[in-house]
Amino acid sequence: MTILLFLVLLSVIVVIHEAGHLFAAKRFGVYCYEFSFGMGPLLWKKKTNETQYSIRALPIGGYVSMAGETDGDEAYPDVTVPTGRRLTEKPAWQRIIIMLAGVFMNFVLAWVIFSMYILQGGQIAISPKAVVAEVVAGSPAEQAGIEPGDMIVKIIKEDGSSIHPDTYSDIQSFTYGNQAPLTYVVSRDGEEISLSVIPEYNEEYERYMIGISGPEGEVKNVNLLNCWYYGAQEMASIARLLLSVVSSLFRGIGFNQLSGPVGIYQATETYASYGFWAFLFLIGELSLNVGIFNLLPLPVLDGGQVVLVLCETIIRRKLSEKVKSGIMIACWVLLIGIMLAATWNDVSRLIMN
Repeated sequence: MTILLFLVLLSVIVVIHEAGHLFAAKRFGVYCYEFSFGMGPLLWKKKTNETQYSIRALPIGGYVSMAGETDGDEAYPDVTVPTGRRLTEKPAWQRIIIMLAGVFMNFVLAWVIFSMYILQGGQIAISPKAVVAEVVAGSPAEQAGIEPGDMIVKIIKEDGSSIHPDTYSDIQSFTYGNQAPLTYVVSRDGEEISLSVIPEYNEEYERYMIGISGPEGEVKNVNLLNCWYYGAQEMASIARLLLSVVSSLFRGIGFNQLSGPVGIYQATETYASYGFWAFLFLIGELSLNVGIFNLLPLPVLDGGQVVLVLCETIIRRKLSEKVKSGIMIACWVLLIGIMLAATWNDVSRLIMN
């Protein structure tokens, strides 16, 4: 059952992403050869308005083949594409929209899922202000001198990055996975005090913590009108956490926390055991994750393709295929390396458990 849910999860996220590219491409008149659900051998097809819609044997995502893309043109050498209908023949702004449409759809999917998840709960606890309500006895926070009632005005990481938190969830997002010393600037009796804290690993929560908690959040009733607002807030909170993790990875921090397909499979099994809504929430999280990941400025991703289009627009000429190929190969090597590292982490955790 888990493998089926895992395939459903991947397919929904990837197909939604590719559908975004398809809708935008068709809106701007780009010739689309095929839109496929799944990969591998063809099981079913139907051609409508010049595009072949297909179902393939392996339900692991999908794709859209557009004229002007190397893969698309090579797969359909016998198709005559009308002049002006290739992706490469469209204005730069249209190409950028087409490339970002997949990310947009991933964000929309995440927003809808988070909103519906909150709606079905009927209520939501609003994250409180960044005030310390309680300090755990003997914790790093107590040893550093943090006291209940302190207002946290700034947190500084060892690498120099910092945040001025508005809410307690901002603190959690910024410090998640951090193992290095932190400097907490707190406001106490009208005076700002800088305190150095070294997080300790908490076995119960399986992460590094300093031992503070915030006040109780205000509970709000949720209905069909305001659930979209709270869904957007939830999405923004998770996005901040994801961006913090990505930023740490680029600085060489947190690679041991990285997870790949094996980890996603395990998460699928865990979330599914909690019920339908928990599994749906996981789809929302991963859809948001895929959207943000695709914005990275790597040419094999949508964000990188946008960067290339902008570069060509600025220099007013096409980059040579040799240069593009070299960049692509380097990026693929990087991504494969990251995937192998993530898989190694997943397997290591399985062995250790």
